[in-house]
Formats: sequence, structure tokens, C-alpha cells
Amino acid sequence: VFPNKIATEQQSVVLVKRLLGTAVSCITYMRGLFPESSYGTRYLDDLCLKILREDKNCLGSLQIVKWIQGCFDALERQYVSFFTFLNGVSYFFIKHGQNLTELYQFKFKYKKDVPQMDIISNQMNSVNGVCSEDVKQASTVLIRKLYLLMQNLGPLPGDITLTMKLLYYNDVTPKDYQPPGFKEDGSPSDLLFDGDPVNLRVGSVSTGFHLMKVRVTTEKKRMGTVESNLIQKNGPTEICHQGLDCDEEEEE
Repeated sequence: VFPNKIATEQQSVVLVKRLLGTAVSCITYMRGLFPESSYGTRYLDDLCLKILREDKNCLGSLQIVKWIQGCFDALERQYVSFFTFLNGVSYFFIKHGQNLTELYQFKFKYKKDVPQMDIISNQMNSVNGVCSEDVKQASTVLIRKLYLLMQNLGPLPGDITLTMKLLYYNDVTPKDYQPPGFKEDGSPSDLLFDGDPVNLRVGSVSTGFHLMKVRVTTEKKRMGTVESNLIQKNGPTEICHQGLDCDEEEEE
């Protein structure tokens, strides 16, 4: 599922893309959004993963796959070269009527011009002090936590819609750029929950070239037993795009 070696920026991109695809597949599968035929099977150690694939008999899963491929395009284009660090955030959320039911936040940071080192130590490759084996382990832990969280969320309503949004930085992204499967969004930026939302920190993975964080926001009444250290206290009742990206004090 994940590459064994992370020694170059391209290998890091491959990891982040696979991690994103695996995470979104996990969410859709565990929430029962698409039929079994829309998934292929992969294994991560002893964990059986269901990965979305292009299922022409299920238009919904086909659309999600197109969205994921659009995310890949935005990740590969390197529009962040003007700054040392830039943030990009994608949101995948589930709505019931006009209000949100669940929101999944994937936050990416890109680091340019990372000194590349290929250090052989105990048969493990390192880049800028980040061990490939540690990156793989962090990726595995993140996916396991996500699976555990999905098992503890209450069932979804029957009439839901899925939406994915990508946020860019205007000073580095061409005005006419839209990745495949996306279009400019003219809707209001506020994301409202019907009940009392709770923010959950699933985890993060850093390769030295990329940092990917995953957070989940859902209504408190929909939660089962969740580890207390996942809960971000004082969650807002009204969430906007900018607000989801303002917790920099929690940087790893």
C-alpha cells in the first residue's frame, strides 16, 4: 500500500497520494456509502483495506474516484514553490439537507528544497532526519485510528449528499486552474452543523517533504466511545473554511 522508501520528493508525493486515497476509501467503506463491488482489497500488515476503484455501475463511487484524482493533480503541480511552507486544505464532507453531518479535513503542508540525504543506518533510509520506516509506521497508525473512529460513529441518515472542496492560495495558483472533476464554488463558505459538533484529531504523517494531517468533525450525539485524546476541546458550533485552518499551535 505504501512505498518502503521515502528518499525523494517524488516518493513522498506517492506516499501522500496513496495515504489520501486509502483514507477516503476507508471513510466511504466504513460509512456504507457504496456497494462492495466499488472496492478492491489490499492488505496493510494484518489490516484488510477496501480501496475505491472505478465502478461504472456505481456513479457515486466513480465521482469520488474522479475527485481523488483531481486532488492528486493539485498535489503534483507544485504551486507552492514561492514559499518555504504553504498550506493547502481539502475537505470531504457529508451533508444531510442544508447542514453538515460529518466533515473530514485533510490538511497538507509542502516543504521546498529539503536537503536530501540517503543515510543507511540499520538498513533503513532517512531523509532530513525522517526515517522511512517511521513514516510507514505513522501512516499505518493513522489508517488504524481512522478505521477505529469509523466503527464508533452512529449510522448516517438515508438522504445524504457528498461534497469535496479544495482550497488554494491565490498568489501561487493560476486563476483559471481547476483540477479534473472540480469547478469553481460560488456557495457560502460557512459550514454549519445541526447539533453540537466535536472535532477529532486522527493524526498526521510527516515525510520531510510533506506533512498531512487528518481531522474529523461530527455531531456529538453521533459519537460512540472515542479515545479522549482524539477530541479537540472547545469545538466551534459554526465552522468556516478559514476557521478549520487556524489551530497552528498544535503543530507537531
